[in-house]
Amino acid sequence: MIIFWTFVIGAVLGYLIGHYVRPNMRLRQSLEKAKQLAGTMLQEGHKGVYKTIVTDNNQTSELIVEVKELAVTKGGQVKVEYISANYKNPDFRTRKGEALLQEVRDLLGDYLPLEDIEWYETTEQHERIKRNLHTADTLHKQHFGE
Repeated sequence: MIIFWTFVIGAVLGYLIGHYVRPNMRLRQSLEKAKQLAGTMLQEGHKGVYKTIVTDNNQTSELIVEVKELAVTKGGQVKVEYISANYKNPDFRTRKGEALLQEVRDLLGDYLPLEDIEWYETTEQHERIKRNLHTADTLHKQHFGE
């Protein structure tokens, strides 16, 4: 008889854990990951594209550089971090990756003119992220009462 009741109690507890506790833990973990990702995206920073013409040995090519804003000076200069770069003419220079970024850093410096950078529009994306983050907070409070 004890074996029967142990089996029944184990089955009921297994059902409760399998249908209520574990899904809530997975949901909680998923919500935490989503919140961290949204926070990272909001703090990502202001990004843009800077274009210039580079001439070397009677050859010219347009240099396109993706930059991230670090700071803005009073004089209208922007301290930037170079994210990626490429030349329109692939025969102009053959460097790739980090070597190209180092070349661009040496060529352009750490500061670029503010008016020459074409900034990406991030206001709509940030508003959407904030709205989704608020929805996730509301969902978390509804399900877990925290």
